[in-house]
Amino acid sequence: MSLETLSGHACFGGRVGFHRHQSTSTGTAMRFAVFTPPQAAARPVPVLYYLAGLTCTEETFMMKAGAQRVAAELGLMLVAPDTSPRGIELPGDRDSWDFGVAAGFYLDATREPWSRHYRMYHYVVHELPPLIAANFPADTARAGLFGHSMGGHGALTIGLKHRDLYRSISAFAPIAAPMQCPWGVKAFSGYLGEDRAAWAQYDATAIVRELDDAARGPHILIDQGLADPFLERELKPQLFEAACDEAGYPLTLRRHAGYDHGYYFISSFVADHLRHHARALAP
Repeated sequence: MSLETLSGHACFGGRVGFHRHQSTSTGTAMRFAVFTPPQAAARPVPVLYYLAGLTCTEETFMMKAGAQRVAAELGLMLVAPDTSPRGIELPGDRDSWDFGVAAGFYLDATREPWSRHYRMYHYVVHELPPLIAANFPADTARAGLFGHSMGGHGALTIGLKHRDLYRSISAFAPIAAPMQCPWGVKAFSGYLGEDRAAWAQYDATAIVRELDDAARGPHILIDQGLADPFLERELKPQLFEAACDEAGYPLTLRRHAGYDHGYYFISSFVADHLRHHARALAP
């Protein structure tokens, strides 16, 4: 698994690195960022994957969230992949900010031409963890997953479907019921076609309703700002909350007056999320 390090930076006794490799999932070069905490000099550490939102890159979380100080205290490795394949040109992939480049939606596309490259679900679940295990001092048996907006959608859906791989899940302002919002309908129609049964495998609200052992899932923490301009039209956390209530799935959904959708909101509560994951990933 050949890996190119683009840059590295000392940070809170650990190190932030930005990396690139050739992906078999997407057929393109993919970038990701890693914060390695100081504890990793002595032993492998738990790894927490962060999935970013629309328009973001592998740099966004590392530069804006302010997560490294607490991650260093807790001994958590942070891994942040890019949000879509890049370096290719597909028809319409740059026509709008909510579809195509930087809008991979953490699914495996089935429609041409997207199906050849837009396979972010496979990349996150099956390719990135072995790459991290082979190149970093990560205890990948202790892995968690969180994200924001589109990435919150990815964290919920992937985490719920792979509870054997991820021991902890959380999200900031996730797209919680994408089959019932414009962002989700646009992405699912474009990447998957019009078969709504195919959409349901990437909708957290639909997934949690079908779980046979919902009460045994890892406790999910969600933070949502009430001044978020996308709350009612796109995010719909109340639908996921109701589905969790019906299924008996353990969820804490916190609503915060005055907070919007951006990284000022995320940075205000990221320490709570890191501690939520650290408790679940403890030996």
